[in-house]
Amino acid sequence: MSKDKELVLPLSDLTRGEGALVGGKNSSLGEMIRNLASQGIRVPGGFATTAAAYWRYVEANDLGSAIRDAIGGLREDLSNLHLVGETVRGLLLEAHFPDDLRDAILFAYAGMTEGGKKAKVAVRSSATAEDLPEASFAGQLETFLNIEGANALLDACRRCYASLFTDRAIAYRENHGFDHMKVALSVGVQRMVRSDIASSGVMFSIDTETGFDRSVLITGAWGLGETVVQGMVEPDEFHVFKPLLERERIMPIVEKARGAKGRKMIFSAPGSKSPTILVDTPDEERRRFTLEDREVMQLARWAATIERHYGQPMDMEWAKDGETGELFIVQARPETVQSRREAGQLKSFSIGERGALLVTGLSVGDAIGAGKVCRLDTPDEIEKFEPGSVLVTTMTDPDWVPIMKKAAAIVTDHGGRTSHAAIVSRELGLPAIVGTETGTEVLKAGQEITVSCAEGDEGRVYEGIAEIRIEETDLSAIPKTKTKVMLNLANPSAAFRWWRLPADGVGLARMEFIVSNHIKVHPMALVRFDQVEDKQARKEIEALTRGYASREEFFVDTLARGVARIAAAHWPNPVILRMSDFKTNEYAELLGGRGFEPAEENPMIGWRGASRYYHPDYREGFALECRAVKRAREEIGMTNIVMMIPFCRTPEEADKVLDEMRANGLVRGENGLAVYVMAELPSNVRLAHRFAERFDGFSIGSNDLTQLVLGVDRDSDRLAKLFDERHEAVKSFIADLIAAAKKTGTHTGICGQAPSDHPDFARFLVEEGIDTISVTPDTFLRVKTEVAKAEAELKR
Repeated sequence: MSKDKELVLPLSDLTRGEGALVGGKNSSLGEMIRNLASQGIRVPGGFATTAAAYWRYVEANDLGSAIRDAIGGLREDLSNLHLVGETVRGLLLEAHFPDDLRDAILFAYAGMTEGGKKAKVAVRSSATAEDLPEASFAGQLETFLNIEGANALLDACRRCYASLFTDRAIAYRENHGFDHMKVALSVGVQRMVRSDIASSGVMFSIDTETGFDRSVLITGAWGLGETVVQGMVEPDEFHVFKPLLERERIMPIVEKARGAKGRKMIFSAPGSKSPTILVDTPDEERRRFTLEDREVMQLARWAATIERHYGQPMDMEWAKDGETGELFIVQARPETVQSRREAGQLKSFSIGERGALLVTGLSVGDAIGAGKVCRLDTPDEIEKFEPGSVLVTTMTDPDWVPIMKKAAAIVTDHGGRTSHAAIVSRELGLPAIVGTETGTEVLKAGQEITVSCAEGDEGRVYEGIAEIRIEETDLSAIPKTKTKVMLNLANPSAAFRWWRLPADGVGLARMEFIVSNHIKVHPMALVRFDQVEDKQARKEIEALTRGYASREEFFVDTLARGVARIAAAHWPNPVILRMSDFKTNEYAELLGGRGFEPAEENPMIGWRGASRYYHPDYREGFALECRAVKRAREEIGMTNIVMMIPFCRTPEEADKVLDEMRANGLVRGENGLAVYVMAELPSNVRLAHRFAERFDGFSIGSNDLTQLVLGVDRDSDRLAKLFDERHEAVKSFIADLIAAAKKTGTHTGICGQAPSDHPDFARFLVEEGIDTISVTPDTFLRVKTEVAKAEAELKR
C-alpha cells in the first residue's frame, strides 16, 4: 500500500512536507522527532491517522453527500451557522469506524503499551490545510487529554473528526475560501506527558505584541496546558533574549512576571465522566513560578533551535512531566501574525486626552479602540452585539470569532497573551485586554470606553472616548547621520515597541519609572522594614514581595529585569541608565517612604541624585540599585548598560559615589563598564576637565541646566515663559561643555527635552559637534531628519 493510502503512520515516519497527508500539526511533530531529537529536543511519540483514514470514515458511512448538502444550505450571512454545524457534527459522531480503520488505530495504540498497562494519550486534531503560512486554525479543532483504553480512544478520534465542523472552523473556511470537502482531518495520538502534576504552557520564538524577533516569550500555568491555550487563567510570563542564549554563565531572562494561575486542569479519578477536571490552584503554587530559571533557558534554547530548523518564527506548546521532571514540546506551528507584518513600516498609536482609568490587564496588540460596552456571557448572544462595540466578557475563546470580527476592541476577565483568543485577536488586528479580573464588574453596558494597548504590556481601559493618534513611519525614508540619535525610554513594558526604529541606543533610561510603577516600594522600607509604621503600607509591601527570597531580592530582581529588557531591545547599542533621581517629596509617595524622607522647602535642589548615594540614610538603598545593575550586566548579560550619575555637584562628590559603587562590585572600566555623569549643573560645565577625569561621558540634562542657569523653577506656572532652553545663556554653557569634552576626548550627549521639542535646537547641537542626541520615540523621525539636514549644510 502506498504511503498516501495508509490509514495510520508512526509520527517518527513523518516530515513537515506531509501536511496534505496528516495536517500541519502532526507533520510538524514528526519533523521534530526525526530531525531535532539529536539536538536534545524531546517530543512525545505516537501515531497519526491520515487524510485517507478520514475519507475512509466518511465513505464507509456514506456521509459525503449529506455533509455537502448540509454545508450547501449555509446562508451567506452565516445566520444558520450553528444549525448547520450541529447537523454535520451529528453525522460524524453517530458514524462507526470501518473494521480496517478501527484495527489500524487499535494496533498502533497497542504498540504504545508499556508493562501491560494501557497507555494514557493525548488525542489531537490536525487539519490537512492547518498551519499553512496563509491559514491559522488556532483553537478551531479539538484536543482530548488523558485518554485511556480502546473505546475511549475511538470515541476521542470520532470527536476529533466532528470538530472539523465546529461553528468557528466552518466560519473560518467560509471567510478564507477553503473548500470544506477538500479539507480532511488527521488525528494525532501522543503519549501523555504528566503535566497534570507539573506545569505546561505556550511559547513563541518572537514577541507576540511587537514582532521583536530576538525574544522568546514563554507562558506557563500549573496542570494541563488547555487552561493557557483556552485563556482560562492568567499564566506566568518569561521573556528570554535569544542572542545571548549560548553565552556561558549567564541567563538572559529579561522578564519574569508571575500570573494569578487561579485554576488548573488535572486528571480526574478513574471512572469519571470526563478524563480531566478543573480545580482551584493551591495558594502555595499560585505564589511560585511554574518553571525554574534553568528550565526557562532550556525551553528558550529549544525555541531558537526549532525556529532555525523551520526558518521562520514558531508558535509552540510545551509540557513538563511531573514524574520524570523532563520537559517536552507537544506542538509546533508557524507563527502567523507578526511574521507577516510589513517590516518597512512602523505604525504607532498614542493616546491624548482621556478619561479616568477604569481597569487594567494584559495588552494584546499595540492599537487603541473605542466604543460602547457590550457585555455578553456566551457567543450565542451574537444578535445582541452592535458592530463597533467593545466586547466585554468573562473569557474569550475562538467560538467568539463571529462577534470579535464586529468589535472595536475586546476586554476579558481571564486569559493570557498566548491564549487562542489572543492569537485570534491579533489576526483580526483588534486591541484586546485580557486578564483584567474585574472588567465585567466595572464596565457597564452602553458605557463609552477607550481600550488602549499602546502603552506597553499593561492594557488600560479609560472612561469615555479618548483622543487617538495614529502615526505611520516609512523606515526606509529615515536618513543616516553621523551624529547618533538615541531614544529616551522609561517603561520596560514598552521597550520592544520601538525596536524597528534605527536608533543608536537609549540615551536615557529612567530608573525611577521602574521603581515607581513596578517596584512601588521605597528601597529603605525594604531594607529597614521594621521601621515602617504604616500598617497598610506594611501589608502591601508583604503582598508585593511574597514569593521572593527576601524583600531586598524583590527590589533587585524586579529592577534588574526591567533594565535588562530595555537593554535587550537595543542590544548591542549602549543603553544609558540614570540611577535614581527622585526628589524627597517623590520618594515619600512610595510605599513606606514617608518615614525615610525629610520635608524640604525646595526638593528640586535638595537631597537628590548623587548626594543620596553615600549618605547613611540612603546608602543601603543605593546598594540595592548597584546590585540590580550588576545582575543585569553580569548575570543576565546586558553589558551594553552604561551607568549615569545624576545631580553630581562636585568632583569630590563624584569620588564618594564611585567609592560606593566599587564597594558594591561596580568598578568603572571592569567588564566594559562605562560611567557617565549628568551635566545639569553649572559646576559640571565649569569643572568639566575635572569631571572628565572621573567619568567616561557627559549627558546634558537641559531641563535642570536651564533651571539653574536662568534661576527659574521649572515647576512654576508663573515663570513658565522665562523657561527657555534656547536662551543664549543656556546655549553658551552647552557649547562650553562640548568644547571642553572634545579637549579631554570625553563623550557628549543630551537627553533633555529640548531637541524633541525644538528642531532648531537639534541643529545647534550638531553645529557644536555633540556626539549623541536622545529624544522621545514619537519625535525620532523629525529630529533625525533635522540632524541630517544640519550635517549636510555643514559639509557645504
